[in-house]
Amino acid sequence: MSAKETTVVHLMRHGEVHNPEGILYGRLPGYHLSELGRQMADRVAEHLADRDITHVVASPLERAQETAEPIGKVHGLEVAVDERLIEADNIFQGKTFGVGDGSLKNPAYWRYLTNPFQPSWGEPYIEQVVRMMGALAAARDAARGHEAVCVSHQLPIWIVRSFAERRRLWHDPRRRQCSLASLTSFTYEGDKIVSIGYREPARDLLPAHLVGKGGKGKPVGKSFGA
Repeated sequence: MSAKETTVVHLMRHGEVHNPEGILYGRLPGYHLSELGRQMADRVAEHLADRDITHVVASPLERAQETAEPIGKVHGLEVAVDERLIEADNIFQGKTFGVGDGSLKNPAYWRYLTNPFQPSWGEPYIEQVVRMMGALAAARDAARGHEAVCVSHQLPIWIVRSFAERRRLWHDPRRRQCSLASLTSFTYEGDKIVSIGYREPARDLLPAHLVGKGGKGKPVGKSFGA
C-alpha cells in the first residue's frame, strides 16, 4: 500500500478592513481592505512565497478576495471563489454593536440574545462547521499532495478549528485565536486531519490595541464581524 499523501490547507483570515464607523459589516458588500489590510495581505503572500501552493480560494466578500489576490499572484494562480467560506450570518449585520452605544441598548434586539449555545443571533455553529468542513475538503482535494490557501473570516475559522480540535463550539468571542491575516493550517494525511497549526505572519502590522490579544485563552480585542 502506498504512503498517504500529505496536504496542507491554510485557512487565512482577511486583513484589516476600512470601517471607520465601526459597523458590524458581516456579509454586506462594499467593505474593502484598508491600506494596512493590503500591507497585511502582501506580508502573508511574501511569507508563503516559497511554499508549495497550488490552489487559492476565497470567500466571495471583497475583503477576502482582496486578501487572496497577492497570494494568487505570487504563485501564478487564479483566485477561486467558494461560497462556503463566507462570513457567518448575523442579525446585527449593518448595525453598531455594544452595550450602551449600539444595538444592545434597543430592547427590540434582546430576544436574539437568549441562546448563546446555538447562537440565537446568527447562523448556527453546527451549520458553519458543515460548510467549512466542506470547503476544507474541497481545497484539500484540489491541492492533493501540495498546499492550498482558503481566505475566510474569523468566526467560521475559529468554529471549524474548535470542531476539529474537539472543543465546544460556544465560546467567549474575546478568546478566539484568529488575528487579522493569521493562518490556521490543517495538515492532512490522505483525508484525515493529523495536525492543526497557527501563525501570525503579519503580527507586527496589527493595530496596537490588538497586539498580544490573539493568543489561545487570551482576549483578541474588538472586531466587527471579521
